[in-house]
Amino acid sequence: MFLPRGRRVILWGGTNMINRRKFLKTSAITGGAMMIPWGPAMQKAFGTPLDSSIGILSDPAMQPKFQNLVPDAMAPGFKYLADKKGNYKVQIREAMQSTGLVDPLGNAVQTPVWGYADKNDPALGATWPGKTFEVQSVSAGGRPQTQVKWENQLVSRAHLLPVDTSAHWCGSLYGDPDFIANNGVPLITHLHGGHSDFQYDGNPEFFYTPGNKKQRVVGPQWANVPGGFTDKFLYDNDVPAGNLWYHDHALGITRLNVYAGLAGFYFVRDEFDTGKADNPLGLPAWPYEKAYAIQDRMFAEDGQLFYPAYESDPFWDDFITGEGATPPIAGGPSALAEFFGDHMVVNGVIWPKEDVEPRNYRLHLLNGTDSRFMVVRFRAVPAGATDLGAAGTPIPFSVIGSDQGLAGTAMPTDTLVFEPGSRYDIVFDFKNLQGQRIVMENIGGDSPFGGAFGADLDADDFFENRQTDRIMAFDVADVPNVTDGFVAANIGSYGGNNNAVTKHRKVALFEGTDEYGRLQPLLGAYNDGTGSFDAIPWHMATTENPGLHTTEEWEIYNFTGDAHPVHLHLVNFQILGRDTLSFGEGAEPQTIVQHNGETGEAPSIINVVVGGPAGPDDPAIPNGPADGYAENAPKDMVTALPGQVTRIRATFDKPGRYVWHCHILSHEDHEMMRVLHVGPGA
Repeated sequence: MFLPRGRRVILWGGTNMINRRKFLKTSAITGGAMMIPWGPAMQKAFGTPLDSSIGILSDPAMQPKFQNLVPDAMAPGFKYLADKKGNYKVQIREAMQSTGLVDPLGNAVQTPVWGYADKNDPALGATWPGKTFEVQSVSAGGRPQTQVKWENQLVSRAHLLPVDTSAHWCGSLYGDPDFIANNGVPLITHLHGGHSDFQYDGNPEFFYTPGNKKQRVVGPQWANVPGGFTDKFLYDNDVPAGNLWYHDHALGITRLNVYAGLAGFYFVRDEFDTGKADNPLGLPAWPYEKAYAIQDRMFAEDGQLFYPAYESDPFWDDFITGEGATPPIAGGPSALAEFFGDHMVVNGVIWPKEDVEPRNYRLHLLNGTDSRFMVVRFRAVPAGATDLGAAGTPIPFSVIGSDQGLAGTAMPTDTLVFEPGSRYDIVFDFKNLQGQRIVMENIGGDSPFGGAFGADLDADDFFENRQTDRIMAFDVADVPNVTDGFVAANIGSYGGNNNAVTKHRKVALFEGTDEYGRLQPLLGAYNDGTGSFDAIPWHMATTENPGLHTTEEWEIYNFTGDAHPVHLHLVNFQILGRDTLSFGEGAEPQTIVQHNGETGEAPSIINVVVGGPAGPDDPAIPNGPADGYAENAPKDMVTALPGQVTRIRATFDKPGRYVWHCHILSHEDHEMMRVLHVGPGA
């Protein structure tokens, strides 16, 4: 097919116009070709322009399922090596990666990504996800701090994905829409769950570009750091064992940098959870301990990552045309409110498999998606099956921990709600399943999460010809059961946060519109002076200012129609519970001043009434918090369900500028993030 210069084709089938909570549906490539504008703005957004030979989206139904082995993120050869001083050096650069994707002829194709490379072990090169850190807690004899040098080597003057320069992002702080073309890609690594001094936390305004000291451009917050900029970050090890992760957090482009590949695991070990076979808790250890970073993506047929941002791209009608919005640039690029990929990816490989023995395995699960809440189950299918048509009933497993450590007790369940940004630590017993394939199933929808899943979802909540109902598979060896030492009763380390509470703080989640009429999710706070809840964008004065060494209970009021995974930097917290919530909308909306001085709006909230505890019988939430939610562990993520008040308790023990935000990456990039400043100086 010949295309006129300045055009590209995306072949996209099965489109439906639906409202913003029922996403554009896709099917196999059977629809007609849609012309999508191509010009200087788009050429700058992509490192390599798409042309007629590569301008067709990969059909997920035609991709191999459960054929490729999942990369082992816990393998000794996939862990970062410290230098002689015990420090780590990581380079962030471009790479080509085999994801298991094939073209329509069945030929393997590679994907350009951004990855992390171990400077102390250069043979492997840059990978997505990056190699795994494994460090020792102080209580286990580890160093007080781990030092990591994060070298930004993304010298390309174009982003791998479309950048909306109208957004509140790194370039807008300098009034430079061509910031990347002029300086290179800005990055700032966040150790998610880390107990770090503020300058090492990964605050989005602490970004820096590649180059030497004279060439480098750094974010404005570095001016407030004694000694100024550094790319050597220190992470405290005075914490118990936990499953942390690292990812990029640059202002306004976090969703793009993570989508390009910038994420990886970071494990802390202590004297109980040692990671060794002789650990006192009897936990499975490598090679029976695995870690899976689960993400979703779209690809072009040639293997390139595809991210929708232009007119006639997937989701454009839903979030731009359907909302009556006027994009900042006719035809795009424009930020869209959420993203749901149609290819499931685990450790950088589409729909992989793991070969296992009939014994207990410890599985660390990371939800590294942009917007997708997953609801995980495990079901047996016949050997070699690639779908769930002949699947058995859900198989129980034990949830033994979550974001920042082991649970108070092991929780037996067969269903796990799995919010973006969260980690869950489970033990699955493959005994008596010899010769079968066990599929990790996802019964969450391909749409914003409101609390419903499985049979409670509508047909419009799913992609047509859906492939995202399966994540990966485990093939169980046909050998006798293997005896192991795991005993669920050994789990019992977390007792909650029992510190005296010094303040009860009311914060809120809103959904408004920006100056272009686009959906804009926002955070907010209760105003004691007016007795109302105010929606507040990122750049306005700080309202969350806990005192140093104080403990607060936060009440998170969700005034939106969707659930939001709320993340607080610096701390872990105890989830205390949820209450029902009713409210009304005032006649006059709140005016929201945008970063550029223009105005958007958010609803004014009136007649707020908090009811009793929310549970599985709440008619607004078909599956309530008691069904599939594992929350009896130290968390840094909490699912704030719509029409509810979610309560958490946290202790703020380091001073300085941190953040709290929704971990739907497209939301935090479009103002659903606020400063969390501990102590004086806010």
